[in-house]
Amino acid sequence: MLNPTLSTYAKAFTKLKRGGTKYGAAPHKPILLLSIIELIEKGIVTDNRIFIDAQLVGTFKENWLLLVNTAHQEDFTQPFYYLQNERVEGQCYWFLQPMPGCQINAHIKSVSVLASVCEYGYLGTDLWLLLNDAVSRTFLRQVLLDTYFVATKNNLLNAKQRGQGYLNDQTSDLLEEPQAKLKHISKFTEEDVFVRNGLFKRLVPKLYQQQCSFTGMSLSSLYKHSFVDACHIVPFSHSQNDHVTNGIALCPNMHRAFDRGLLSIDDDYRILVSEHLTEDKTHPYALSALKGKQIILPQQQNHYPAQEALEWHRSEVFKI
Repeated sequence: MLNPTLSTYAKAFTKLKRGGTKYGAAPHKPILLLSIIELIEKGIVTDNRIFIDAQLVGTFKENWLLLVNTAHQEDFTQPFYYLQNERVEGQCYWFLQPMPGCQINAHIKSVSVLASVCEYGYLGTDLWLLLNDAVSRTFLRQVLLDTYFVATKNNLLNAKQRGQGYLNDQTSDLLEEPQAKLKHISKFTEEDVFVRNGLFKRLVPKLYQQQCSFTGMSLSSLYKHSFVDACHIVPFSHSQNDHVTNGIALCPNMHRAFDRGLLSIDDDYRILVSEHLTEDKTHPYALSALKGKQIILPQQQNHYPAQEALEWHRSEVFKI
């Protein structure tokens, strides 16, 4: 016999309010719930705060591509907002926490704008507890798949088992791996850009062993905050290039100095220091002490900063 709370949510999950379209009922809400369940199962979501980040948006898009075979328009922001309307025994089970000073009173259609005003979403306590139990979580996922995606659920299950899908393809493309499958895509959606930017911020520090490439500084906290930035060499707004070879890992003060042209890198991967820099050269953290020092590089040469990107930075940003 099912736990009464589990039975109540299973029933609610089969009766999600879905907008009617000429392609049939919208699949957005069940895909968001499946994506949250997946991130909890993988240990990516570990407390009851579901952030709008590359993992969530990318997992939503991955599951959409695997499950939806109709012409519905994929849109992460729609269920993230409208899931608030769902109820169990008259009580909501999805909530949004606005950023301080912000309000979310309507559907925000831009994922980047939504992320800037919404700190996180969170589940009702009883549902959160259910989804942290492996048996209950598996049962509710199966309810969603059997109710809404009976014809395509095997596509998802097989792809997950093989480790294939949208997030893997995006990561391979950012790393410029031979098996990357995205070379034919000339234009990315706003959600693609959001996901790729989030992956870039995570992948670049990882390639540099979570160290500042200039100083070797490695600093993080028990709250999972890293103080090493993923820095674009050629700004993304200029190049639309988010491959890791257009990136370098820098601590915030090095990042700022690099972006303002006080530091650069020569074609032997040694640090250049601008003659326009004014500082106390006797200070232990003086930038001038870095002059001629070779930067820390990734382990694989194909992940090194691209020479053409460094050349652009020297000619367009660095103050000689």
